[in-house]
Amino acid sequence: MLRVESVTKSFSGFMAVKNANLDVQQGEIVAVIGPNGAGKTTLFNLITGILKPDNGRVFFKDEDITGLPPYEVCKKRISRSFQIVNVFPRLTVFENVQVSVLSQKKKTWNLFTPSNRLVVEETVEILNNVGLIDKKDRTSALLSHGDRKLLEIAIALGGNPEFLILDEPTAGMSPEETSRCIDLIKQLSDKLGLTILFCEHDMELVFAIAQRIMVMVRGTTIIQDTCNEVRCCKEVQDAYLGGSEVCSV
Repeated sequence: MLRVESVTKSFSGFMAVKNANLDVQQGEIVAVIGPNGAGKTTLFNLITGILKPDNGRVFFKDEDITGLPPYEVCKKRISRSFQIVNVFPRLTVFENVQVSVLSQKKKTWNLFTPSNRLVVEETVEILNNVGLIDKKDRTSALLSHGDRKLLEIAIALGGNPEFLILDEPTAGMSPEETSRCIDLIKQLSDKLGLTILFCEHDMELVFAIAQRIMVMVRGTTIIQDTCNEVRCCKEVQDAYLGGSEVCSV
């Protein structure tokens, strides 16, 4: 479904991503891991059009989407969340998701159609899916950090994606919130059939839900394989996971 071929991106001589390769099959959950500064978020920005690669190509369903602007990538039914929470703080939870659904349907609020009548069913369904329906009337600025992260996923779902990219979805969450997020990611894959690509520092989460893992070090892909193969890869152990004992985990 997604194929990244030898993508490179530098900033003022610093090579953030260097000949990175990645593939994601339809229906898979694939994780990208690596140390801080490995280039994971930059790679996601290259896939979603926030940045343009210096070299290399990005294909989605065999269509070359390299360098398309973010709104065009979104039209391809690719949605994402961000490492730093990105919601509308003054809008309610319901309104945050409603705006996303309206955008996907190319509709806007207007003087003749009260906003509370627009895409209500679609918005409620998404909030049910992420477990925020009981907080739909709460101003998003008043949510806990974990709920704001879930709201951002809900906003991404408002774009009716086939392919969902999550940048550190559990960052800053409590153990209870992390468990909820793990269950949600599994549900999005199993029940809604979404293909999911995510990066995460929580190795317990990665090995619990990822079907394959791509490991980045200094901007380069060093392996993409099953969880067991990644655990036992000497190069991964030396560069990131911290020792050969990982293979027996």
